[in-house]
Order: sequence, then structure tokens, then C-alpha cells
Amino acid sequence: MKPCIVWQTDFGLSWGAVASMVGVCKQVDPELECIDITHEIEAYNILAASREIIYVEPFWPKGTVFVSVVDPGVGTDRRACVAKLHDGNYIVTPDNGTLTHLYYEVGIDEVREIDETVNRYHGTEAVSVFHGRDLFAYTAAKLASGKISFEGVGPAYPVEEIVRFDRDVIEAQVDGSDIKAIVGSVSDPFGSIAFNIKSSDFAKAGYAQGDMVHVILKKDGETYFEQDVLYEKSFGFVEKGAPILFNSSTNYIELGLNMGSFRDTYQVKEGRSYTAELSRA
Repeated sequence: MKPCIVWQTDFGLSWGAVASMVGVCKQVDPELECIDITHEIEAYNILAASREIIYVEPFWPKGTVFVSVVDPGVGTDRRACVAKLHDGNYIVTPDNGTLTHLYYEVGIDEVREIDETVNRYHGTEAVSVFHGRDLFAYTAAKLASGKISFEGVGPAYPVEEIVRFDRDVIEAQVDGSDIKAIVGSVSDPFGSIAFNIKSSDFAKAGYAQGDMVHVILKKDGETYFEQDVLYEKSFGFVEKGAPILFNSSTNYIELGLNMGSFRDTYQVKEGRSYTAELSRA
């Protein structure tokens, strides 16, 4: 059985971009299966692309070919690449920061720059604005179908040259039981917000389910939420509308409201401007 192509973009589905990518893959090999992660990543948000892929990648079998296209530098001299991950999966993407979470949390064994002279969809040479179709989908399909090996992608370059965000963006600062973090994601459809705090690090800091945690949230240094919050297994341990800390399905710490949207109630967004301080209550 051939590996699936699993992909994400910031293209949306209101026009034909994604369908044209599927078409290119099917021309390479009609048997290839293309599975969507999401096409609703915020436009140009490379950090969100990095975060989204790490939520999904560990749950797919060895050999899966991932494609991530959030590419504000399309057509420039930024590298188009394929990375071979430590767990045996691959990702086809612009090398623009999208590989950050995978680099730190999964590990990248090797990375190769796509050779456009052999791995570009024929007839698109005059187009510079749709590498998602012309380079990434086409190369992913050739790799997944076995028409090229990983070595056939193009020349290797040092893994250390991969473009990455600063580590503090994806990893909270832990000092004993005091934790400083940022809001790493607000994409939970139920409106919970995820911090860049791994559940395992929260446990190492001494927190256990049933504890009360003092939570301070700030936007650009101004406090908008300060409260003692229960850390528990799931929403049903607090009353409707009450806040709760819990381990997300992706093993990060999230803050939500039981049957409510924390994100919408407090107008929270992700990124360095939205900080969190957690300590013992």
C-alpha cells in the first residue's frame, strides 16, 4: 500500500487551489490518497503551520508524506525542501520556519532542496506564485508513488541550516512550579486556548490533576484575566461557564470554559503578545 499524502495550507476551500493540487497528484499516480489536515490556517502564519503539523504528524504511520504550504515568500530565494523525519515520515514544504516544531520535537535526519529542473510540474515554469501545486504537490506525489527516492528530490543541505523560530516560542519557561508561557494556539473549535506548555513539563513542575493553579493572562503586558483555576481531566469537573485547565489531545496545557469559548469571551489571539504566568494557588 502506498503512503498517503497528508496536507495543510492557508488556501481555504472557496476556490480551486486545493483541487488543482489533488489533480496533480492523481496525474502522477491515480492510486494516491490525499488527506486534508486543514486549509484554514491563518494567511501567512508560518508559526501556526509549524504548530498544526506537530499536532497531526506523530499519529501517522512511517513513510507518510506530509505537505505544508504557508508560503508568503513564494517565488523568492527561500528554499523549497523535503525533510526526512527521525520517525520515518517526510514533509514537503517551504523552508521558512514551518519545520520548527518538527525539528525540536520529532527530529529531522536529513533535508533536501527540491530540484526544480526535474521535480516541477511540466508547463508551469513561467508561474512563480503557486509552488503548492507546481513543486510541493508534484514532488510529494512522485515521492509517495515511488517514482523518485528521497535522494531524487534534489541536493542535501545541512540540517542546521533549516530556518527555525526561537525555541522560546514553542517551549515555555519553567522555574520550579512557576511557568511563563505564551498562547501557542487558539484553533480549538470549542474556543479553548493552548499554551506552549507540554503536559509532561507541567507534571515535572509538580502539578497534578485536582490542583488549583493561579493563572495570569496578559496582552502586551496588560492583565486581562487573573484567577485560580482548577486543573483536571475534563470540562465536567467545573460548573457551566467556569474556567478549567486540562491536557489537550495534543499533550499541551489548554485553558477553556465549560460549554463556552475562552477565546471568544476574552478575544484572545496567539503569539508573543499574549502571555501567561502560572503558579501555585
